[in-house]
Amino acid sequence: MTAENLSVPAAELMIVGHYDKPAGYGTRRPHGSPSWLLLWTQAGEGRVEQAGAAFTVREGDLAVLGPGSAQRYRVAPGAGRWRFWWVHFQPRPSWTAWLAPYALATGCHLVEGVSVGVRDRVDRAFDRAFQDARWIPGHTAPAAPAVPATPAASTASTAPPAPAVVMASPARELVLGAVEEVLVLATASAGAVPAPGAEGGDERVRRVLDLIAAEPGAQHSVASLARAVALSPSRFAHLFAAETGLTPMGAVRRARVRHAASLLEVTDLDVGQVAAASGFVSPFHFSRAFRREYGLPPRDYRARLRRP
Repeated sequence: MTAENLSVPAAELMIVGHYDKPAGYGTRRPHGSPSWLLLWTQAGEGRVEQAGAAFTVREGDLAVLGPGSAQRYRVAPGAGRWRFWWVHFQPRPSWTAWLAPYALATGCHLVEGVSVGVRDRVDRAFDRAFQDARWIPGHTAPAAPAVPATPAASTASTAPPAPAVVMASPARELVLGAVEEVLVLATASAGAVPAPGAEGGDERVRRVLDLIAAEPGAQHSVASLARAVALSPSRFAHLFAAETGLTPMGAVRRARVRHAASLLEVTDLDVGQVAAASGFVSPFHFSRAFRREYGLPPRDYRARLRRP
């Protein structure tokens, strides 16, 4: 294997790049890097070693490596290629809490198996970061060279785009925003480890609760929620009740009422509009459910909030 000893980026530099490397590629930094490094694998396999941890990254895996530890990464033995995005950066303070559950060693994190449903969005975030790295306010700069959509689209006659060094402060903020989106998407959807602060219990029930909370007004049913977690309706209803003490539709009604309460508090929508936006079939059914939860009708609830 040919070791590629790249110059170590300075701590203050932010660099975005995309590689599609054949077997034999590798980088070794005996003293580590002063900056953080993020590696997002799109295809093939890579082998990463840092801070005493060694692991293989595959499609849909995100590795985040901290500074100051001996570092080595390369195309995994036996793998033909490794196609990946990489970013050298300095993290925002809040990011360390998101990464903590995925630590393999000090400053070495692996988020495995990011949900297939969000991988395209992660790819688009990197594309945007690559474009924004060259953005200068008030100037119409040429677009960054396109990154081939698939390994097959990259040929020997097509030179890979050069890494983008982020120079301007506004560009830095844009790229950091894209990196933050990647971290949120990856850590929230990987599913291997609950996010910090997440409640315990059955993962399938937590997923359904997240689905309900994200869109309480949707046409949820026991059957549709059961399909979302690959369970039969009867098995799902039993599991959900055992975990939460509520029936699935009872949880939906509660989420809809609480959503409606928020709309009553911060909007001027009339009660009928609030009912429709929250998934209730009629203002009558909404008013009855709301009164059961809060002890007074929606109009009285809003009036009480707005009293001097």
